[in-house]
Amino acid sequence: MLNIRESLEALLSKALCTASGIADCNAQVNLSSRPEFGDYQANGVMSVAKQLKRNPRELAALVLSAIEENELIANAEVAGPGFINLFLREEFLQGLGQNLLNGSEPLVSPLSEHQTIVVDYSGPNLAKEMHVGHLRGTIIGDSLVRVLEGLGHNVIRQNHVGDWGTQFGMLIAHMEDVASDAPALLSDLESFYRAAKQRFDEEPAFAEKARNYVVKLQQGDAQCLASWQQFINESLTHCAQIYDLLGVSLSDENLKPESFYNSDLAPLIKELDEIGLLTESEGAKCVFLDEFTGKEGAPLPAIVQKSDGGFLYATTDLAAVRYRAKSLNADRVLYVVDARQSLHFQQIFAISRKAGFASESVSLEHIAYGTMMGKDGKPFKTRSGDTVKLQELLEESVRRAYDIVSEKNSELTDAEKTEIARVVGISAVKYSDLSKNRTSDYIFDWSTMLSFEGNTAPYMLYAYARIKSILRKRDENSSSDIGSLTIVEPAERALLMKVLQFSEVIRTVSVDCFPNLLCNYLYELAGTFMRFYEQCPVLKAEDDVRESRLALSQLSANTLKKGLELLGLETLEKM
Repeated sequence: MLNIRESLEALLSKALCTASGIADCNAQVNLSSRPEFGDYQANGVMSVAKQLKRNPRELAALVLSAIEENELIANAEVAGPGFINLFLREEFLQGLGQNLLNGSEPLVSPLSEHQTIVVDYSGPNLAKEMHVGHLRGTIIGDSLVRVLEGLGHNVIRQNHVGDWGTQFGMLIAHMEDVASDAPALLSDLESFYRAAKQRFDEEPAFAEKARNYVVKLQQGDAQCLASWQQFINESLTHCAQIYDLLGVSLSDENLKPESFYNSDLAPLIKELDEIGLLTESEGAKCVFLDEFTGKEGAPLPAIVQKSDGGFLYATTDLAAVRYRAKSLNADRVLYVVDARQSLHFQQIFAISRKAGFASESVSLEHIAYGTMMGKDGKPFKTRSGDTVKLQELLEESVRRAYDIVSEKNSELTDAEKTEIARVVGISAVKYSDLSKNRTSDYIFDWSTMLSFEGNTAPYMLYAYARIKSILRKRDENSSSDIGSLTIVEPAERALLMKVLQFSEVIRTVSVDCFPNLLCNYLYELAGTFMRFYEQCPVLKAEDDVRESRLALSQLSANTLKKGLELLGLETLEKM
């Protein structure tokens, strides 16, 4: 679909260049804050006028006279100190809406220039079951890959699971000691890990055995690798169950675990040494860069090899950058990882540039997110202080949703209640997270996320189902296709304008990687539809008006559904 803002910005920027005599300038076109200020507003004249030391209103008037003939703008006027208010042509808006209805234009059009974009997300540690700490990275990452793929980019999902390291020696040793009961014990990975960790902390002989197994594992010992693989397979089965529950698009094909890079770590250290980036400090091999300092300006190292010869997360992440930039030919690499890892990624990206692992043309981006907090303002835990298992959280949400659905609509069959509860329960957890600014911590609150009021999944799903109900009533009384759009009333125009902004929002999310912008847009779209429905009778209107308003309703439903799909949410035809 045509991006209106970008088209207007191209027109106005060209006119501003003509009026000012500057070869390259930006008219800075944005949505107007109020209807009386037009549909869009160009704000770039004032900065150019300041640069040229000219009167901004006079320059804005010259810009108006330099705007080329076009099908978009019905009227343009100078306002305030030098803003330009832009009012769009009704026939242009109706034409765009009609193209979306008849399918000649998609709601999300692929971009003309596509990139190869690697998205590193979810990345659970396979030593444990997935817990609430993995939720945000998993669903934020999944929504971003859906948006990027919708725009036609070549998206490569990378699930950088933790499947290598010291803890696996501990787990292999414990598995060996409980071999006969291992299948049953592994069904609860969290308990299995805690039992192994307790022995590691309390039994010196067991701890020594575990350390020896780490060395054997890294050296490729067949028996250790077989035990390790058994644990990995069980862990991945748990992950697959969670991804299925969440409706996340990750699969085994997207796995690129830590172990994948193991053979590249020693050569990588050698290469860092050869190009003069390595420094030995207290037996460990480190990279010191001038831009990273600690307390009192002391150099801050990035340790890439321990004194005992072991490698660290930093080593693996450097190998991953090189693989993604050089083997996968990525244009962008997005790391959807906890904000607490910000310094780590700043160092990894800087070292990668210095070492030539990724050229300046490859965009390396840390898509940081905050922590899910309990009502006490502390990281979300069980009452006993344990980490909350993600599967138990999701199942609890579905149970709560079932009770709410049963209370609100007792006439539904049990099968209908179960299906609605599944969709509402999972969507509530996901949308509650995605609707928040990802860089902020947020409070986990059952009552808020399962509410049918406000910017929540239940409200959004109900808004969609309500529109579908209106359309079903039309279908019961007519066998013909929905007619054409004829926009007359202000509420009709406001709704069509909101629908046509969908493409702009998707483009913005693809660049800035904030899914909450899409959530906010969909919430505004649902609210705009409700106001339209209150002010403009639909089913009771005269024939031509009714068909136009039904067409607008269909367009709204299509947009809501597409937007929710890009967030990774299912929709319901009735609730």
